Parts: sequence; structure tokens; C-alpha cells
Amino acid sequence: MGATRSSLKGKRILAVDDEIDILETIEDILDDAEVDRATDYDSASAKIRRGGYDLAILDIMGVEGLKLLDEAVDRGIPAVMLTAHAINPETLMASIRKGAISYLPKETLAELDTLLEEILSAYEKGKPPWELLFDKLGTYFDERFGPGWKEKDREFWSDFSRTYQIGKGITSRLSKDPRFRDKGF
Repeated sequence: MGATRSSLKGKRILAVDDEIDILETIEDILDDAEVDRATDYDSASAKIRRGGYDLAILDIMGVEGLKLLDEAVDRGIPAVMLTAHAINPETLMASIRKGAISYLPKETLAELDTLLEEILSAYEKGKPPWELLFDKLGTYFDERFGPGWKEKDREFWSDFSRTYQIGKGITSRLSKDPRFRDKGF
């Protein structure tokens, strides 16, 4: 496991997954952060309502992750979707539309600290974390989803490319974040 970067040190992170071993791995990888865990929708939702998190890492399947994403965005908590079974273009697009700051396959779990370091750094600087994701994992998505996977939803990806910097979901998330609220988003 890689060394946790200094920008993760002391961060309060909510990790939500119905697989205990995944939660334990996340905790081990993010050992400098304060990781709070939830294994089901109800307990995760209650923790999100209490707030105080710097980041939520949400599984999509088994815990109603996309519903939790809505709740995290409403509370101004940046969220990263981490999934294995829901790796498909539809959940990727739903994550973007709903305001996630990233979407990571569980195959990248060993690199979670490094990826989160870069994603949070971009996010905190007001740069588009999605651009970073596609720079880092674009080939993975192309291989996983097949050639021309974006062609099926050409209009969405065309709009997304034009609004890479501040998409509708990102604007919604930023408008709820006190660090960005007064910046005109």
C-alpha cells in the first residue's frame, strides 16, 4: 500500500460499502485520515446528515450509493464513487450528473491514497477532478466499456466535454460548499 499523502492527513472521510474487507482496506490505505465506516444505506445516510466530512467514498451497489451521493452533495460533502459491479457508462454518467467529484473502479483500490490526493488537490484548487480522472483512467474505461462507448451517448459526452470545467453537477456541489459559495458558482 502506498504512503498516504499529507493532504489526506487529518481529513474526515466517510467510507460506505457493504463489504467489510473493502472498508478495512480503505482504512488501511488512508491511515493518516480519520475514516468513519458504514455498511448500509441507513447508517450512511444518518452519518451524512450529521455532516462534518471532508470526503465521502461511496460504493454504488448494495448501499444505494447514487442516493447517498444526492445526500452528500446536498450537504456539501465531496463524494467519490468507488465500485466494482456498477462499472458501466450509465453509472459513470449518473455519477457525473449527480455531482460526484470522481468515479473509481475498485481495481484501483491499491492506488486510492494517490488518486484521492490528486482528486482532492484538484477539487480544492477549483480544478476539474473529472479531467484528472479521464487523464489517469481514460484507457481503463475505453478497455472496460469497449470501443466507441461514448458514441452511444454522444450528446451527453459532447456537452460534458464543452463544460468540463464546471458541469451542472459540479456547479450544484460547489454551490453548497462554503469554500466556493462566494466565488460566483
